[in-house]
Amino acid sequence: MVTLPTGTVTFLFTDIEGSTRLAQALDDAWPSVLERHDRILREAVEQAGGQVFGTEGDAVFAVFRGAAEAVSAAVAAQRALAAEPWPPDAAVRVRMGLHTGEPRVSGDTYVGLELHRVARVTNAGHGGQVLLSGPTAALVESTLPDGVRMRDLGEHRLKDLSRPERLSMLVIDGLPSSFPSLRTLNAVPNNLPTQLTTFLGRELELAEAGALLRQARLLTLTGPGGTGKTRLALQLAANATDEFRDGVHFVQLGSLDEPSLVLPTIAQAMGLPDPHGRALEHLAEHLAGQRVLFVLDNFEQVLDAAPDLAALLERLPEARALVTSRSPLRVYGEQEYPVPPMDVPDPRRLPDDPAALAEYESVALFVERATAVQPSFRLDESNAAAIAEICARLDGLPLAIELAAARIRLLTPQAMLARLDDRLSLLAGGSRNLPERQQTLRGAIAWSYDLLEPGERVMFARFSPFAGGADVEAAERVALPGWPSDAGPAPDALEALSSLLDKSLIRQDMQADGEPRFRMLQTIREYAAERLAENEPHAATRARHAEYYLGVAEEAAARLFGDDQRGCLDVLEREHDNLRAAMAFAVEQGNAELAVRLLAASWRFWQMRGYLPEGRDRAERVLALLERSNADAATRLRAHEAAGGIAYWQGDMEHAREWYAAQRAAARELGDGAAEADAAYNQSMAFAVADEVPRALERGEEAAGLFRALGDRHGEARVLWGMASALGVAGRVEEGLPLLDRAEAVFREVGDRFTLAWSLYIKALAYISLRRLDQARPALEESLTIFRTTGDVSGYALVLDAIAAADWLAGNDERGLRLAGAAAAIQDVSGIGLAEVNREAARFYPAKLVEDPALAAAYAEGKRLTAEDAVALALEAARETTPAVRP
Repeated sequence: MVTLPTGTVTFLFTDIEGSTRLAQALDDAWPSVLERHDRILREAVEQAGGQVFGTEGDAVFAVFRGAAEAVSAAVAAQRALAAEPWPPDAAVRVRMGLHTGEPRVSGDTYVGLELHRVARVTNAGHGGQVLLSGPTAALVESTLPDGVRMRDLGEHRLKDLSRPERLSMLVIDGLPSSFPSLRTLNAVPNNLPTQLTTFLGRELELAEAGALLRQARLLTLTGPGGTGKTRLALQLAANATDEFRDGVHFVQLGSLDEPSLVLPTIAQAMGLPDPHGRALEHLAEHLAGQRVLFVLDNFEQVLDAAPDLAALLERLPEARALVTSRSPLRVYGEQEYPVPPMDVPDPRRLPDDPAALAEYESVALFVERATAVQPSFRLDESNAAAIAEICARLDGLPLAIELAAARIRLLTPQAMLARLDDRLSLLAGGSRNLPERQQTLRGAIAWSYDLLEPGERVMFARFSPFAGGADVEAAERVALPGWPSDAGPAPDALEALSSLLDKSLIRQDMQADGEPRFRMLQTIREYAAERLAENEPHAATRARHAEYYLGVAEEAAARLFGDDQRGCLDVLEREHDNLRAAMAFAVEQGNAELAVRLLAASWRFWQMRGYLPEGRDRAERVLALLERSNADAATRLRAHEAAGGIAYWQGDMEHAREWYAAQRAAARELGDGAAEADAAYNQSMAFAVADEVPRALERGEEAAGLFRALGDRHGEARVLWGMASALGVAGRVEEGLPLLDRAEAVFREVGDRFTLAWSLYIKALAYISLRRLDQARPALEESLTIFRTTGDVSGYALVLDAIAAADWLAGNDERGLRLAGAAAAIQDVSGIGLAEVNREAARFYPAKLVEDPALAAAYAEGKRLTAEDAVALALEAARETTPAVRP
């Protein structure tokens, strides 16, 4: 890996002017021309002691430890390019930009504002021209190469709209020194406001919206308050100045509330005389034949002026409009572009190098704004996780992130994170030179809320319980009952949601079945929840929400062991946030029955999809609620069965046994034989894993007798599988194998793929302990395939571990440790605590093996594998036929 220089460095960026035209003109000859260009630049850079650290198309990015060396490389490259015999009428003219600063290194490249700066300097120039930023010019003015002078070009506003930059150019003897005006904002009449901060990220949005602006006469950027619509519009306009020779005109409409004033305000912003009530005609006469761009900010409260704007554009065929609004204008020819939040990292999967987090737009924005407030601030190992969590929990909203970063004077990121539960109160105190509504996130959202009709306000507030979004049916069942009479007649749910969607207060996704799903950004949802609490002190909507998702969970749980296990788990995964909100509401309200039913319906999902730590926390809260309530035996049975199951899968057999005993006591109190049989079976499994084999077998016999009396062959087969597990723990593996064969036959007969997969896993462990890997591997492969198909995280975490043990027994040490590392990573996140059974069967102990550096590296590599890659590697191992080479 190449080591890049750090500290103060000088960048040289280059690109070919008119490269698209050249590529089309030269056709097949273009690749060889581009290769000659690349060779010339690389040679010049390397001979001057620099490094090329990136290319993109015909652009070359180089870095130098010193500014003088960078200038020498640029001069040498321009001379060589001018001397090169290019094809006739196809001279390669390269523009170059130099800038000096202190960038951050991330991996094998640089990140930070200095790269944006040098890119803007380069883009301002023309083919054959070398431009220098102020810092670079100051460093080299007395050390220029022979035959080179520097010409001061004065201050220019680059197209990032931040402070003006003093630019200079190199005058190289023998080469052209006369060029057109620089391609900066100075070249086109405009009133785009200077920004005090640099525009960060949004490359995809700039590209997409920029392409739309070139095609549409009217482009409307929509989104809720805080998504950065205005800043994106300004940057789009700055980038497009070359296309609007007659001017770019920014018009702030935020203070208007009379649609009739929009066109006069446009005229006023352009410095035109008072139109005396003839604004449309006045503008059309003045701008006739001109190619101009109107940038109209905050159109949402004057939407009735949309036809006036459409009429103006119709009178001015060369003009275009770029609008920001919470709602689309709904006029002919409009192109809408919903502005998404910034990309955010996944706090659960952070890169090893904290600096790599700065590649996420939201993190880069936080760091840049925090540094502006506190110059000593740095992104490092101590705060990286907190910053990533902050950006994720703020939904990537630029305004929210900027307001959070402004708090860095008072709070560390870690302290800030602890206060984010009340994000609307925390995120206050923005810059005083912003409009009042943008100085707090609450103000930005309230601005949109105040523009809603009464019925829209009710729907907005009543949508807030949906933590994970909702489809139309859920919204109809939860939000519409008990509609207040003073808000007008209850609306159609889809129409009501579409209205909020138009106003950017909710967002829409399409589900796999093609049905729309609506969701609120968390920051907006918090504000909506406040409005709901004001209007519904008795929490009727939240109660309907909890009951609705209890129904969803119980329906999925009832079908969880049928043919559509994957579908049921996916439904619960999609509604997980809603289930969390429902459980929190039940506990908050002290509703023990509702809380227990949600726990009972959800715990298997938590186990299968790897949410055991969360499930344990919720189970303990429900049990604490039970202690304070007079719950009946049926409720206590459900709660203790779920809590015991969660503890079992975590490997906490002490609590599993305790809660399973309470489950059995409740079953006896009810006189429910089937429930007692289940409880005895659960006790048997917990005793087996705890190495209390006699008690495990005793409980197993009791459970088998109860199931037999009920005529429940499937229940009896489950007991056989459990007793085989106990025999395996006791070292009596051969005794257990026939039991597993009998159980497996029943599971296949009744179509219970879940328990079949686990019985195959236990059978494989038995074969591993006997060192019969040829029989263990097919069982492991089938088991893993089932778990992979259903997305059962607990299943493939443990089977991966068993395959790792088998691979190690076969002498495949490094692959075995890679698989063990992958299994450990999944277990760490999911909370699975049963892996020791695998390792004892094979006497495979990764914690000791990683003392070997090579195996430690393999283990670490495995921990970085994705789940899919780990499963693919495990299946490869399971299909091999290598016998055991270790005793």
